[in-house]
Amino acid sequence: MSKKIVVITGSPRKKGNSIKMTEAFIERAEEIGHTVTRFDAAFLQLGGCHACETCYSKGRACTFDDDFNIIAPAILEADAVVFSTPTYWYSIPAQIKCIIDKMFSFVVGGKDIAGKEYAIITCCEESDMSVMDGVRMPIKRSGELIKWKLVGEVAVPGVLNIGDIDKTDGCKQAAALAEKF
Repeated sequence: MSKKIVVITGSPRKKGNSIKMTEAFIERAEEIGHTVTRFDAAFLQLGGCHACETCYSKGRACTFDDDFNIIAPAILEADAVVFSTPTYWYSIPAQIKCIIDKMFSFVVGGKDIAGKEYAIITCCEESDMSVMDGVRMPIKRSGELIKWKLVGEVAVPGVLNIGDIDKTDGCKQAAALAEKF
């Protein structure tokens, strides 16, 4: 069964390692019949959540007019969401964090988003897998809170420079992840 999948990337490097995995995921997902909508958070105008709790009061997810208001309808319509991001300083890049924080608008706005599937694609410079916990755990805990089902994770350590991912099976893992939806 084909699904609508939203992919949200966090890397500002257009040819970076997480982007290459993203592209492998998308290519395979589309090959098997899924519809994919991609948002590259690093190139969008996104601000942090103001916790004003006026979400959806002006007909859009966030009262403050930024690009989250383009992403929110796509998430609402999606069957699945994939977060693909490098690990920055043991955590989620700010651009992705803005999106996760603003997903609070769905709760405040009374939008039923439970039951969606999600996945995580991440990588880091260091060889220690636990370095990516700062990406994986907040996304997983957020998914649990909003009652989403984790389909899978791809976490690749030891990649820093553009092209390092080609020395791993990261792109192959990302493509295989598409088959789990």
